[in-house]
Amino acid sequence: MADKRSGTKLAVNFSDIEDARARLVGAVARTPCVRSEALSRISGAELYLKLENLQHTGSFKVRGSFVKLSLLSAEQRARGVVAMSAGNHAQGLAYHAQRLGIPAVIVMPTCTPNTKVEGTRQYGARVILHGEGFEEAASHAHDLEEEEGLTFVHPYDDPAIIAGQGTVGLEMLQDVPDLDVLVVPVGGGGLISGVAIAAKHVKPEIEIVGVEVSLYPSVYRLGRDLPPEPGGPTVAEGIAVKSPGRLTIPAIEALVSDVILVSEEEIESAMMRLLESGRIVAEGAGAASLAAVLGQQTRYAGRRVGLVVSGGNVDMRLLSSVIFHGLVRGGRLARIRVAITDQPGILAKVANLIGEGGGNIVEVYHRRAFSNLSAKSAELDVIVETRGSDHVKSIFNGLLAAGFDANLLPSGQGSESG
Repeated sequence: MADKRSGTKLAVNFSDIEDARARLVGAVARTPCVRSEALSRISGAELYLKLENLQHTGSFKVRGSFVKLSLLSAEQRARGVVAMSAGNHAQGLAYHAQRLGIPAVIVMPTCTPNTKVEGTRQYGARVILHGEGFEEAASHAHDLEEEEGLTFVHPYDDPAIIAGQGTVGLEMLQDVPDLDVLVVPVGGGGLISGVAIAAKHVKPEIEIVGVEVSLYPSVYRLGRDLPPEPGGPTVAEGIAVKSPGRLTIPAIEALVSDVILVSEEEIESAMMRLLESGRIVAEGAGAASLAAVLGQQTRYAGRRVGLVVSGGNVDMRLLSSVIFHGLVRGGRLARIRVAITDQPGILAKVANLIGEGGGNIVEVYHRRAFSNLSAKSAELDVIVETRGSDHVKSIFNGLLAAGFDANLLPSGQGSESG
């Protein structure tokens, strides 16, 4: 960030975070901050993962939600609360509201993943799906605030919320005091501002780096005096925020050294790495910090890096797509098109060659009618499971050496059966 204003008056101070930590004892999980041997080896840095995906609702949002609810008056508790959220704030607020006997209304954009909608309803909240994005949902939530006399609970632009989220950074440095840098996903800024306030107080020399998804570079562009950009569909909907918080920006400007951008492909790859290397299920926002480190390995090489895995509430359909895309990108699933003469035994010969090469055939499409070849010929589209890109080339070369006319299909090319 360009502006480093020492002495900036912030909405939250370290004593607020200490108070939040005391309030949270017994109300939320004290999640582990664990070293990942596999990811450390891959990245060249010493990586420690703060596993907020292990919280009761699968996200760090339960922290700030409880702190905010615990500070409400008896009258406010009786009337109830309202919030707008893409999912994690909704579930955190609904979970604690149910425990404390506080009525909760949650307004969610219509595009919110089903797993987050149903998770919120299961905690007893009244869920209203409204609007295509965060801003429209927020506007409707404010309407309900006035109409029903509810207390509005902002997902990030509230001192109590920021203080609650800051306990993440406090715990990380209690568990691993010698961390050199913390890498934190950024949406509206509640998490990173709280973490930065806590971490910089405990260890002033520590570096704080924020990570935004490239489709929603609100803080990145604000820090460089660039106009905002429109968003779009992203796997990291938890940090898909067009405008950062009024209270969070001063802390980010004063305490965060840099905010970097990661692409959709980088986030998907990081989700795969976490799943395979650590058996950690992370949503897109939760994998953003690892994506940032893997995308700039020389920056972090040899350093002790704390990564906030902020949540694990990923829709199973989306997760399956991420896994499939990851296997294709890594060459572990490949599609090979083979031109053959339409006669007995040829299909078996192709299958034998692939098997002898160590490939596992997952699917076969035998195309006759929808082919540019002659009536005496056909095409096979074979989906093969392999050990990686080099293994694919070995299998492919084996088919060519046997005299077959074969082509490796790009991952986006269709192979529907004729």
